Order: sequence, then structure tokens, then C-alpha cells
Amino acid sequence: MPTSKSDPDPSTTPATTTWAWNRAGAAFTDMMTPTLRLGVTGLSRAGKTIFITALIRTLLSGGRMPFFLPEAEGRIERAYLEPQPDDQVPRFDYEGHLAALARDPADWPESTRRLSQLRVTIEFRSESSLRRAFGVSKLHVDIVDYPGEWLIDLPLLNMDYTAWCAEAVAQSVAPRRQAHSNAWREFLSTVDPYAPHDEQLALRGAELFADYLKAARAEDHVLHTTGPGRFLMPGELAGSPLLTFCPLNLDPSIPYGRNTNAGMMARRFESYKNHAVKPFFRDHFSRLDRQIVLVDVLGPLNEGGDAVVDLEHALSSVLSVFKIGSGNWFSALFTRRIDKLLFAATKADHIHASSHDRLEAILRVIIDRAMGRAVDSGAEVGVQALASLRATREADAKVDGELLPCIVGVPMPGERIGNQVFNGRTEAAIFPGDLPANPRDALKPDAAPAGLHFVRFRPPRLLPPGADGESPPLPHIRLDRALDFLLSDWLA
Repeated sequence: MPTSKSDPDPSTTPATTTWAWNRAGAAFTDMMTPTLRLGVTGLSRAGKTIFITALIRTLLSGGRMPFFLPEAEGRIERAYLEPQPDDQVPRFDYEGHLAALARDPADWPESTRRLSQLRVTIEFRSESSLRRAFGVSKLHVDIVDYPGEWLIDLPLLNMDYTAWCAEAVAQSVAPRRQAHSNAWREFLSTVDPYAPHDEQLALRGAELFADYLKAARAEDHVLHTTGPGRFLMPGELAGSPLLTFCPLNLDPSIPYGRNTNAGMMARRFESYKNHAVKPFFRDHFSRLDRQIVLVDVLGPLNEGGDAVVDLEHALSSVLSVFKIGSGNWFSALFTRRIDKLLFAATKADHIHASSHDRLEAILRVIIDRAMGRAVDSGAEVGVQALASLRATREADAKVDGELLPCIVGVPMPGERIGNQVFNGRTEAAIFPGDLPANPRDALKPDAAPAGLHFVRFRPPRLLPPGADGESPPLPHIRLDRALDFLLSDWLA
């Protein structure tokens, strides 16, 4: 029915006006909500997938986090998932990874095989009275996950083909790699880099080089390589001509022509950097605000000093290409830079709590040179030992009258210590051994293996929500400290 002149305009009633203002305010708040892009990276088998899954679950469901101050102070109202902003990037399969933990028996989620992303929005009450006057604040946290194998591509940006060849060939004859690279090096001895280019030669060389890298990584996952990382984890480049090249034995004093074997390989090396490495760096690395680098320190410690030194070289070369410096959420609207960098030694639940500080100290020594470069660039750097999902508990066991600090858990099927093979169902108490009291002893190239006893443990099963609808918290070691370092200042 038409309104008379005396009837109020529905669009100007107090309730409608209030609704319109609230809607406009919400739209403005969404537009001005800051976004923190958190990069999660690390070398192979460092636990990136379970770290992200546990981080998201902890934010969404809460838990025991006394050192994550916004949560401990009760200022986080809620956290929830939202559609990610980058439609071209696959979504991190959070629900699928939770399903793996909810199985009976529980299993670890599959490791990262591609780039993925997920957005978590956090609503919180600010410490600032001025910001509280505008209501609940919001922060988008975009978590970017990518395979550790892709990390080793980044130093290629600072190398030409000749330099890469020299480093790759030198590494292939190192004691820990020599046996794996025999077939490729025998092939290399038959190749004339300065002969006319031969496509079949390039295909065979790339195949043998990839086989060598895969074999070395499969047997000894702590090894660092000179790339290309897509030879190990090709992703969308599987079968691409971009992967048909390999290092050659070059004499730096002899130039090679464009139509030689070396010239063909060099062109493809540059194409690989231009079409695989640079877009990845430009579209993802250069847009990060915060970075956590997950590191498996225990594995190299158990292999000996040369493996620890190899790990140090890997971290140094990778971190040399990070863009690090001071920034804040306002400047992040215009330019991105990493202003906080956290190194985390994972698998802290594989050792007794009495060794957690030692593990942290060893990692600090390992990355000392890399940390120095980051600090010089203005970044705040942290080092922590953590277990994002704790699979063990601690106990003391008396052996020959001596009380030993042990860890107790269910080893995965097929794991062994000495002659004992575990079935994946039986709980076991294990004395993992002692870490070096002096962390610098771990960096000596001639350091003997630490004599540690590590097995993979089955994760704790994810339980369904209780009668009150609350999900039980995930057990962890120092995950709350990592969250505090990476997020708290944005939630102030």
C-alpha cells in the first residue's frame, strides 16, 4: 500500500538507519581489516603439515596456551576459517588432515606436495582503549604452505649456470652423496659440454641427475642439495621441458656457444629460474610478513657433525634470499617485508623435557650466521624447540640401578631400535639419549653421531567434541610460544 505524506519513510526509521550504519561499519571494518601473511617453510620432513594443522586447530578451538598472551588474557573472542583471497592457489586441506588424526588408529597427515593456503580470521578485544571503543577488532591470518624441496631453489636466483655446475658437481663427490651419484657422474664423464647440442643427451642427463637427487634424499633425508627442487617435487611441472637439464663439467675459463650442450643446458637453467623460481618468489615469498622455518635438528645430530654442518649451509643459502626488515600492518598495505623470523627445532617430543633447552641452543648455534644477516636487515629473530602435536609423555625408568629420563609413546609400525621392531600398537618407554651439553660441539665436522635413539611415534587420536560441545585441546610443546612470537603484536 502506498504511504501517505504523513507516514514516515521506512528507509529513515531509527531501526533501519541503525541497521544501515552497522552494515556500513561492518563493510568498512572488513575493508580495513589488516592481513598478516605467515609463511610456513622448512626442509624436508620437518613437520610443516602437522604444524599448520595444529596451529589452525588451536586457534579455532582454543586450548592450553599460557604463553600465547592474547588467549591467556581472554582477549580472543573467536577464530574461524574464511575463503582465501588467492583463488589460483589450492586450499590447505585442513579437514582432511584432521580426519587422518581422527582415525583409529590415528595417522600423520600426508606431507606437503604443493603450494597451498588457508585464511583464519581472528576477532579479538584490543589492549588499546581507543581501538576497543570501535568494538571487536579483526585480523586475517593467511597461512602459506609450500614443499620444503622448493626452498632449495631460492639460492639459484643468485647463481649463473657455470657457478651452479661447479657447486653441484663438487657436492656429488662428497662422501654422503658419492654412491648415489655414481651413474650420473659416469654419464657426465662421456659428455662434451662444448659439442653441438643433443636433445637426447639432455633428457638422459636430467633423468640420471634426478635419480641421484631422489636416491640421496630417500636414504638420507638430512642432505642439502643445490636444486633444482622441482626435480624432487615437480608439482605442476611434472613432464615439463623446464626439467630437462643438468649440471655439466665446465671449465670456467672456456666460453661455450649458444648451440652447444652447455649452451642448451644454460638456457634451460635460466628458463627454469624465470618460469618456476622467480614467479614463486615474486608471488609468495615477497608478500610474506612473518616467516617460521621448521628444522629437523635431531636427524642431523644423529648422523654426525658433517650432517649438522650440511644443515647449516642449507639454512644459510636459503635465508640469503629472504627479504627481511622492519614493518607494520599499515605499511604492509603498500609493501611486504618479513619483520619477524622464527626458527623452530621440531620433534621436541622425541626427547625428554630436560633436553629441550639444549635442542634450542644447538639450533641457535647452527643458524648463527644466518641469524646475523637477518638481524642486520632489521628483523626480529626467535629460536624455539617445539612439538606442534605431542605424541609422547615423559617418565623415568630404572635401568641397572640408574634412573633414566625416558619418553613413552606408541612407535609407528616397522620402526626399530636395535633388534626390536615395533608393531604400531604397543606402547614403549625409550631412553632417547643425551644431547651435547656444549651446543658448539655439534658443529664440529668430525663430531661423532650423537648416539640418540629416535623412532616415529603414532600421533594421539583426535577425540570428538564432548557433551559440552567443546573440542579437547591438542597436546603440544611450546606451540603457544611460537604463536605468541608470530601473532601477539598484531593482536594487541
